[in-house]
Amino acid sequence: MEITKHLFINLSILIILLLFCLIWLDNSKKFTISKKIIVVFFIFLIWTCIQFSYNPVPFARYDLRIIPLVVGGLYFGVGPILVLAMLIIRSFYGLETGLLETAVLYIPLAVAFFRLSPWFWKQAPIRRIPYAVCLGMLLGVLTVSGMELINHTGSNWYDAWFAYLVIPPLGIGLIAYSIEFIKKSVEMRLELIKVEKLKAVEQMGAAISHEIRNPLTAASGFVQLLNDDYLPRHKRKEYLSIVKEELNSAEKVIQDYLTFAKPSLVSIEELNVKNELKQIIKIIQPIANQNSVEIVTDFSVIGFIKGDRQRFRQCFINILKNAVEAMPNGGHLFIETTFTHNFVTISVKDTGVGMTTEQLNRLGEPYYSTKGSKGTGLGMMVVYSIVRAMNGTIKVTSEIEKGTTFNIKFPTVTSLKNFDSK
Repeated sequence: MEITKHLFINLSILIILLLFCLIWLDNSKKFTISKKIIVVFFIFLIWTCIQFSYNPVPFARYDLRIIPLVVGGLYFGVGPILVLAMLIIRSFYGLETGLLETAVLYIPLAVAFFRLSPWFWKQAPIRRIPYAVCLGMLLGVLTVSGMELINHTGSNWYDAWFAYLVIPPLGIGLIAYSIEFIKKSVEMRLELIKVEKLKAVEQMGAAISHEIRNPLTAASGFVQLLNDDYLPRHKRKEYLSIVKEELNSAEKVIQDYLTFAKPSLVSIEELNVKNELKQIIKIIQPIANQNSVEIVTDFSVIGFIKGDRQRFRQCFINILKNAVEAMPNGGHLFIETTFTHNFVTISVKDTGVGMTTEQLNRLGEPYYSTKGSKGTGLGMMVVYSIVRAMNGTIKVTSEIEKGTTFNIKFPTVTSLKNFDSK
């Protein structure tokens, strides 16, 4: 059973190579592979099979080249290229009757692959595997028959028939099943991504319609009141002021949505993080005083980043405002910056109600707010979008009744210059 033993070793090598290929595909997160890579990979498999073949006599080589030829020819449509490559590789191992037998068997197969591959893909997945196995078994029969005809097998005829009728179909079946399984998994993953995108769009649409409807309804009501010819002048001014405020609220919702959908940075400039945060604190200070929140700062002396001043302020006003509102009974809001050669890190920590793990995981999702019906979730979506647009990262940790910490990290001006120079 020498032939069977060597072919089993050959099959083990192929399975190991396939496993490494699958690991690489999973790590690279790629759903498609270029045809050039496929051709190179299968030519390498053919060379591996021939290199590790069993050749008891110089003119006979027992190997599993059938497996990459069938799988590559049927599943990837590169059969003619693989047959040509296989004949070239085989010629390096000797120009004798074995090469002639190989040419007689596989050249017609190369022609057949032109029609087989398109027909093969029209079949149902449950049928493709048996068809591939049957083709492998047929080639195994033809291979051993050719060897018998030229008396290559000799006394090993039983061993040769068993090896070629069992091992190539087994290998083809395992690899074909793996391909079908991976294909189905990729299709399910793509479908899941599509469903998630549609779900996000639906949630966003619901959020926008819900938030715009409220101010527009209020504005519409006051416009109707303004139709009263006997309305006093001071009331008319009051109603017009309310209508203007409600329309501004609707515009702000739309602006927040646009910032999330396409967080374009209008003007890129060098920002002094310390000075910008001081200006933002001045804006937030009245709200903090109303909620009995004390703001404690610890800023590094230096720290410059590149970004849009307006977007930067919008981002941190949202974060600080949420932090203040998370402390309805008062508390402390700590704002700290740290500077390294590559990054400026801004830490915002409150002593508020905190968030559960579920709330933390959903932070920044469309139409999700920890404030319940009082919030829209648009504010935190805007925060995440602006941070991404400025090449930053954001990490949030929280604990119920102990508070929440935001750590936002931006590249420094120095690191950006080094990156651009490369």
